This record gives sequence, C-alpha cells and structure tokens, in this order.
Amino acid sequence: MQKNYPLIAIAAAALLSLAGCAAVGPDYAPPQTSAPAGWHTELRQGLSAETRDPQLLAGWWTTLNDPLLTGLIIQAVNNNLDLKQATARVREARARRGISRAGEFPTLDASGTATRSKSSGSAATNSFYSVGFDAGWEVDIFGGVRRAVEAAEADLAASREDLRDVLVSLSAEVALNYLDTRTYQSRLAVAESNLAIQQQTFDLTQSRCRAGLSDELALQQARYNLESTQAQIPTLRSGLEEAKNRLAVLTGQAPGGVHELLAQTQPIPVIPPTVAVGVPAETLRQRPDIRRAERTLAAQTARIGVATADLYPKFRLTGSIGLESLKSAELFKSASEAWNIGPSVSWNIFDAGAIRQNIEVQSAIGEQYLLAYEAAVLGALEEVENALTAYAEEQLRRERLVAAVDAARQAENLAAIKYDAGLVDFTTVLDAQRSLLSFEDQLAQSDGTVTSNLIRLYKALGGGWSSPPAQLPPEKG
Repeated sequence: MQKNYPLIAIAAAALLSLAGCAAVGPDYAPPQTSAPAGWHTELRQGLSAETRDPQLLAGWWTTLNDPLLTGLIIQAVNNNLDLKQATARVREARARRGISRAGEFPTLDASGTATRSKSSGSAATNSFYSVGFDAGWEVDIFGGVRRAVEAAEADLAASREDLRDVLVSLSAEVALNYLDTRTYQSRLAVAESNLAIQQQTFDLTQSRCRAGLSDELALQQARYNLESTQAQIPTLRSGLEEAKNRLAVLTGQAPGGVHELLAQTQPIPVIPPTVAVGVPAETLRQRPDIRRAERTLAAQTARIGVATADLYPKFRLTGSIGLESLKSAELFKSASEAWNIGPSVSWNIFDAGAIRQNIEVQSAIGEQYLLAYEAAVLGALEEVENALTAYAEEQLRRERLVAAVDAARQAENLAAIKYDAGLVDFTTVLDAQRSLLSFEDQLAQSDGTVTSNLIRLYKALGGGWSSPPAQLPPEKG
C-alpha cells in the first residue's frame, strides 16, 4: 500500500490545481444605465438641482421641525412588524450564504457500529465492531460551488437593500399618516368653527321668523345649511380615527395606542423654504429598490453558472480511517486499523437535455431580472418627476385657496351685515357661508397635501434611514 501514496498525492495535487480554474457561465457585469442629465420637470417653488446632503436626505423628517413626528418614526423603526420581517430575511440570507460557503470545504463524518448476526442453518453467531472517520471533498474545478457562493452573496446584498427599502417606505408611511391626522384635526376645527357661525345664523333667523321679519323658507334654508355641516363631522372623525389607528399599527402597537399622544390638535408641519433634489443619476444610486433589482440580477447571473457546471464532470477526494474487528477486545489494537483514500469522478452522460434546458431556464430568468431592473429605473424616474410636479403645483393651488378664503370671509361678513339691514335675502347669506366652509376645508386639505407631497418627494428620492436598524446584528466573518 505504501507504493500508492505518491500516485494519490499527484492526483490530489492535480485536482487542487484544476480547482483554481475560471468558473463556467457568464461573468456578471452591472447593466449600464444612462440617466438624464436633469429633470424634465421645471424646478420651482423652492425646488433646487443642488447636490443633496446625504445626512439630511437620510433623516428628511427633521426638516419639518416636529419632534412628535420624529419620535413616531423612531418608534416605528424599533417596533414595526414589517421591518422585523425584513430584518429576519437578512439573517436568513446570511445563513444561506454560510450554507453555500460550506460547499467549498471538506466534510467529515464520524461513525461507529456494533452488530451481531446469525446465518440460516448455522448455530454460530458473528460479531463485527467498527469506529472511524469518513471525509469527502468535491473539488470545485468548474466553479459550480463558487458561482453558488457568488449568488448567495448577491442575494444577501439584495436582502439588505430590501431592508433599506422597507425603512424608506416605513418612514414615509408614518409621516403621511401623521399628516393625515393633523389634516383631519384641522378640517374638524374648520367645520366646528363654521358650525358655530351657522348656528348663530340659524338662531337669528329663527328669532326673526318668530317676529315676522323673516319667512319659513329662510328658516329651513338656515336649518339645512347647519345640518349639512354637522353631517360632515362624523366622516372627518372617522378619517381621523383611521389615521391614528394606522399610526399605532405602524409603530407596533394595537389600535388606540397613540390616541393619547395625538389627542391635542397641532398645526400641520410647515415645509422648508428650499428642497435640494439633485440630478437623476444621484437618485438612481440612492434608491434601494434599484440597488436591490441590480443585486437580484447579479445573483441570477451566477445561477446560470451553477446550472452550466452540471454539464461537466464532478471530482471528489474521499477517504476514511478507522478500526474494524470481529472482537470488541481487539478493536483498538493496531491490527484492526483500516483506511482508504482516493479520487473519484462522476459525469452525467445522458439526461435527455435536462441540464441544457435548466441553463436555458436560468438564462431566461436572468433576462427577466434585467428587464425588471430597467423597469425599476424607469419607474423611479417617473415617480420623482410626478412628485416634483405635484409638490410645485399644490403650492400654487394653496396660494389661490388662501386668496379665496380671504375673499369668502369678507363676503360672508358683508352678506350677514346686509341681511341684517334687509338689503339682501337669506340666499346670499347661505351661499356665502357654504362657500366659506368649502374654501376653508379645501385650504386645510391643501396645507396637508403640500407637506404630504414633500414626503412623497423625499421617498421618491430614496431618502430615509440609509443605515440598517439596531435589530440587525453585525456581520460575522
């Protein structure tokens, strides 16, 4: 047996040298994305093409100067269940990468047996005892294992980007529901203020009707105007409850968990005077959904190599060492030593084209991921362009509503004075009050929409928590 050691060593050395060969399958190259030099939408109403401050973009909610909003976002990051799921997916991807890496190393198994047997027609019994170790190593000559590790690395990077994408969406969702809460509170205040005015008008009209200074028609008109405003309040309260309950769930609490915190009516946060949006190329680099799509494409490209490696033979180095004996007392004596070592090869010669079809499957999936990446890029550009337009146009709309509210208030005051003097009929007062309520309600909604559109713009730019949350443990090795 001693004479075979050089041959085994030569075979092992040859296999190890071949393991360093280039892996089969396509080498990944990131897709070339040509971003426009600038935004198609005209930058106005405080929008600027200046380079964005990465730290400011990561914590964009601080620009609204609302500590309560900041606290809710931090609470959501610590407790949100969707975020915890995304964090668990990162840990899963790390573990899968570890499984793939394990294929690069030998395996070692320990075994032991003790059997007694008796043959038919024989009175004798036989015993057999053995202990030992079995080792095996698939030499990755054609790179199938390396490609699998490459795919697992890309999957892990994609899961990290998915986590960041959840963070971006979560911070925006918390802020939007917070804005809904403040907007509903503002609209309720408008409705209740107008309700008080309409109640006074109804009381006055009722007194005039009793005194014969007004007719029943005016009284009923004042009444349905009052009832119409009262009918709007339950809908506004329902919307307020929904926004608060959604905030509670986003922060990891049962519905009702933030009601006490938000019980006091607060003004809608005011937008900053200027917003730097940068250029399209910066946005494409910042958005985690695009980075995730690119890493998913990289993982699938590596899987084409994994499938291609199945076309080639597989080489293994196997060996075992142990002790074997027919008597337990002699098991650990030198004469019981047993071992074997040597290379082996296997090659799928005929499979009716299954391997090549699998390569085609993986290639087609890769093409789909490339198209998905390109779609993500176009979708991101579209989202930002729409957000830029909505942000600027809503500010212009709000300016017109401010003027309309001012005019409606003056009209309502003049109509009341002239009605008291008998110069106009009650219909003029009625129209003035309805217009005032309508314009004030629209203005309250527009105040919320302007700030909400800023939040959507920051989200479209990829802003919010570029660093992983504390729940995600650091990398090990």
